[in-house]
Amino acid sequence: MARFIMIRLAYTVVVAFATSIFVFALANRTGDPRTVFLTSYTSQKQWDEWGERWGLDKPMVVRYGIWLGKAIQGDFGESLRELRPARDVIKERIPATLQLASGALIFSVLIGIPLGVLSAVKRGTVWDYVGRTFALFGQALPPFWLGIMLILLFAVRIDWLPTSGRGGFTHYILPSITLGWLTTSGLLRIMRSSMLEVLDSEYIKLARAKGVSGRSVVWKHAFRNALLAPLTFGGLLIAGFITGAVVTETVFGWPGLGRLAVQSVNNNDFPTMTGIVLLFTLAYLGINLLVDVAYAYIDPRIRY
Repeated sequence: MARFIMIRLAYTVVVAFATSIFVFALANRTGDPRTVFLTSYTSQKQWDEWGERWGLDKPMVVRYGIWLGKAIQGDFGESLRELRPARDVIKERIPATLQLASGALIFSVLIGIPLGVLSAVKRGTVWDYVGRTFALFGQALPPFWLGIMLILLFAVRIDWLPTSGRGGFTHYILPSITLGWLTTSGLLRIMRSSMLEVLDSEYIKLARAKGVSGRSVVWKHAFRNALLAPLTFGGLLIAGFITGAVVTETVFGWPGLGRLAVQSVNNNDFPTMTGIVLLFTLAYLGINLLVDVAYAYIDPRIRY
């Protein structure tokens, strides 16, 4: 196990390093960030001073080395939009994104797993068709369209919930459903398929033949062994909530990292944009590592 963790950590470092190169190169392809401040009164001297201030007068390789050395220490430079450390700007938005991701995760787990189990146990019945229909529409509806429709119905027409912003409990309902709808459908389908595979196995048939109650067969014997596939998806699910909240936060005006990323791209705010992308990358890689390690503890048959 220790050897496996060390290998996976090495892979994580390599991928993070490669991602930093890719992100830095793409960010610099978007154009010169000084153009954001360019006016008809800007002089050549002021232009050059901006270049020296943000290190834009140096070769690309040198700039990457300086940027990477600071990024390792958590210093992504100064936000070109707010003229203060990008690290502080990003740090202020993290709680909002984590809270929204938590709400979406709760929605996905409470809906996706029970419906997946119910659909598998009641295979061929009306409950199975309801679950499969939910999964079909859930994966077919674009998040931005779903968010707009939810706002139109529950905020504009019925006036039950707020349209946007971050406030009390009611502000979390529509964004959490929008963010978690797609992953709920995927979790439902994976849970159903995994449960069907386990329920058709020989040891489940033996348990039924011995007279074990249906509830014990489903929840004690089948459910735990069927969790391996959803666990993998669940790890990607959590990372996807953190990194994929861009659309949801934009639609609902949620002050999180996703909305900040869009604003950074629109304003050509290179330090903030690269800091967010690297943070998303590390979150994704870290969660995948935890999922791989958790495999061995859930299923003792797995060894590395």
